[in-house]
Amino acid sequence: MLRQWSVQASGEPEPEPAGEELWEQEMERLCSSQEPVRVLPYAMVDKRFIRQLREPEGVKTSCWQQWRRRQQTAGRRLGEAARRLARGCGLWEGALYEIGGLFGTGIQSYFTFLRFLLLLNLLTLLLTTSFVLLPLTWLRPPDRGPALNFTLQCPGGHQPQTGVPKFNNLLWNVLTGRAFNNTYLFYGAYRAGPESSSIYSIRLAYLLSPLACLLLCFCGILRQMVKGLPQKMFLGQDYRSPLSAKVFSSWDFCIQGQEAATIKKHEISNEFKVELEEGRHLLMVQHQTRAQRACHLLTYLRVNILIGLLVVGAISAIFWATKYSQDNKEESLFLLLQYLPPGVIALVNFLGPLLFVFLVQLENYPPNTEVNLTLIWCVVLKLASLGMFSFSLGQTLLCFGRNKTSCESYGYNACDYQCWENSVGVELYKLSIFNFLLTVAFTFLVSLPRRLLVERFSGRFWAWLDREEFLLPKNVLDIVEGQTVTWMGLFYCPLLPLLNSIFVFLTFYIKKYTLLRNSRASPRPFRASSTIFFFQLVLILGLLLAAVPLGYVVSSIRSSWDCGLFTNYSAPWQVVPELVALRLPPPSQRILHYLGSHAFSFPLLILLSLVLTVCVSQSQASARAIRGLRKQLVWQVQEKWHLVDDLSRLISEPGSGDSLGPESPHSRDTPIKGGGSS
Repeated sequence: MLRQWSVQASGEPEPEPAGEELWEQEMERLCSSQEPVRVLPYAMVDKRFIRQLREPEGVKTSCWQQWRRRQQTAGRRLGEAARRLARGCGLWEGALYEIGGLFGTGIQSYFTFLRFLLLLNLLTLLLTTSFVLLPLTWLRPPDRGPALNFTLQCPGGHQPQTGVPKFNNLLWNVLTGRAFNNTYLFYGAYRAGPESSSIYSIRLAYLLSPLACLLLCFCGILRQMVKGLPQKMFLGQDYRSPLSAKVFSSWDFCIQGQEAATIKKHEISNEFKVELEEGRHLLMVQHQTRAQRACHLLTYLRVNILIGLLVVGAISAIFWATKYSQDNKEESLFLLLQYLPPGVIALVNFLGPLLFVFLVQLENYPPNTEVNLTLIWCVVLKLASLGMFSFSLGQTLLCFGRNKTSCESYGYNACDYQCWENSVGVELYKLSIFNFLLTVAFTFLVSLPRRLLVERFSGRFWAWLDREEFLLPKNVLDIVEGQTVTWMGLFYCPLLPLLNSIFVFLTFYIKKYTLLRNSRASPRPFRASSTIFFFQLVLILGLLLAAVPLGYVVSSIRSSWDCGLFTNYSAPWQVVPELVALRLPPPSQRILHYLGSHAFSFPLLILLSLVLTVCVSQSQASARAIRGLRKQLVWQVQEKWHLVDDLSRLISEPGSGDSLGPESPHSRDTPIKGGGSS
């Protein structure tokens, strides 16, 4: 206890003057400190004594302050209980703990990433259901009226397609999306009356819901990116966490079961593997000569050039496959051509990461550098493939770079596509379905037979084949591609997040089965902070890839003339000025017009510049404060050693001269790397 602190370690009842001085200094520090009492490392009796010392003399705590303090304590305890309950009832907590213990935090971060994507999809579905589907069901949209009397000037008397397939099979129609053409799954089934006759604007809700979902997903991803930033970005590149801290403080002494103990041992072992591998590579880099560095740079350039050529070839294959599929819809092979673009994209995304990993593994890169380089090229491949797929669809449906009579008159290829939004939604629906079916087929038709054959037969070939390695870049590519396709289809296929939520939920168990049963542990351990940051970076790039075409379509592309909510508008965004003119008073209209004019851009630019200047200044001040705290931490460690020396001298004076206390090392005056630890 604090009040017994001045008693000497030798058992003498009378306090020494040095002990009294230390006691008074500690009391002054505790009384003047603003640190909350609950975080102090003292017993409850001492904390009550410190709280009494901090209260002003002659001032009695009022009943209101006591009641408020009790309420704060009760609220804090309730919040802590709620957080513990949320962690206990969290989705897949037990499975994530098992995966992290057996395969490391890098592989565990992939499954945590799956849970994060599931929450994003459910949030998106909740917004769409609340603001679009429920009001639409409550307001009862009008029945489809007679078709608009448009005379399309198509070459050769060609009429627009009605969307009814010649091949009528229920399963095939479900897989291609044609069974849901007249449902709320696609854009064409949504209808609403004139804006002047309705209190709630379905058109505005349908238009703003995808934009709001993308904005919320962007904020959520950005928050996860900040949480997953590597610690070395803040601690410096030369920071090395002491292994002694991991050796003496990694074990959880609350563990009682044998299974939990085994998992914890694997987890500690994986952490040591990551630390030792990074330390080994750091020593290799420090001892490299100039010739070795030049050779390493040339090898790095060669690998990247080869991977770049592979990416260009993959983009070309996707472009020609999509173009051929759309230009040959009336041939007898049309049923096979339905899944030609998704098949080529899946083949590219399957072979691409394997080739990337093979080329990168030829060099002696560290684990994190290897996975980061492979992930970067997988991101390029994914973005390029989906971007080329979108451009090819736009060239076919919206006549980008093509001259057609219907495109000049209606803004899209009205002769071949009566409802081009539904056509885009169907293509994205097929791509999402195909990706999930490919995951299921690869797990049970490739990974499972491979594992059974390796376990059944013995020999040099089967030992070389072995179980498959759980490739982190490839799996991240697959799941991010599916999420990007979902974001791209928010406007054309509003219920696609529901479908993707089911796929992500099932993918978790499929990948868990593959990891635990069909895969072998990766010989290259990954650090969780690096992998989480790259996962979120890939995801935010996919979000931008989905947002840019959606913004262009909403603001500039003519809607279909015979389906959907925006048949009478030159672009979907035109509903916003119409509602502003109908619902808002003239002063509010003038304010909105000013906010959207060029005159507002200049003060907005000045304001953003000021905010950016403040943020940069605050960041620099924080960096200076961190450097000062590091120096202060080193000084405090040295000061503690001096106090230990003084205490040792005081204890050894009455005795025979043998020192009973610890002695500081001769290196106590040298700075401690990485901040040190007391």
